[in-house]
Amino acid sequence: MKSLRSWFLKISEGISALMLAALFLTFILQIFSRYVLNNPIGWTVEACLTIWVWLVFWSNSFIVKYEDQITFDLLYDAVKPNIRRIFALISSLAIIVGMAISMYPTWDWIDFLKIKKSSLLFIPMRTVFSIYMIFMVATIVIYLMRFIGEMKILQVMSIIFLICYFLMKLKIKKMD
Repeated sequence: MKSLRSWFLKISEGISALMLAALFLTFILQIFSRYVLNNPIGWTVEACLTIWVWLVFWSNSFIVKYEDQITFDLLYDAVKPNIRRIFALISSLAIIVGMAISMYPTWDWIDFLKIKKSSLLFIPMRTVFSIYMIFMVATIVIYLMRFIGEMKILQVMSIIFLICYFLMKLKIKKMD
């Protein structure tokens, strides 16, 4: 499982690197044609925007780790670890539910966009924005894994608490 995950990560990083290279080369072509040839190429702007959308959502779906995300965690860091786990469970569940509820309307809109095409490259807008569905599914999977992980920790802690509780009860009964 670990090697499959690392293999998938390397493939995802390679795809992101190719998209970044394509973005850079398209941008350089745009600058060259505009300022050296004094004849701007219109499709380069559209290509840069499309590649950028794909690069951001692809990378956030498969490469950026949860720990590397920007978070507002003043309250989270101020509380005890047990409360943090509860916060993690609630936030993970909220993200899973929110993404799941918005999945059908999002797909409905993306599917509707198949009738529209980009103005210069004539790429169906459905293709341009379909990466968002991949992002949504990946986000649900990531937060589901986080939710399950936090639940396991809470279950283990609950079992330890119950064992300690019953051992203390036994000890109190032996003292009587």
